[in-house]
Amino acid sequence: MTIESILGAIVIGAVVGALGRLLLPGRQPIGWILTIVVGIVAALVGTLIAQVLQVQTTSGPDWIELALQIVLAVVGVGLVAGLRRTSR
Repeated sequence: MTIESILGAIVIGAVVGALGRLLLPGRQPIGWILTIVVGIVAALVGTLIAQVLQVQTTSGPDWIELALQIVLAVVGVGLVAGLRRTSR
């Protein structure tokens, strides 16, 4: 992995995590670093699922893969927020 790919993963993870957090209704008691981590994991898992299912439909941005990543981020943020609420 190059430094560019690592920085790209962080940026994409931050965007996906932020979108997931914005789409989840209510207040989430998690910080921005945990949101980025959830976004990175959601982006990686979403990409893997999209590659296994071969959902690439265009040569440009793959909107199905992006939607899958955001849905996984919503689920991830909800799970982490729920776990943080029960541990306090």
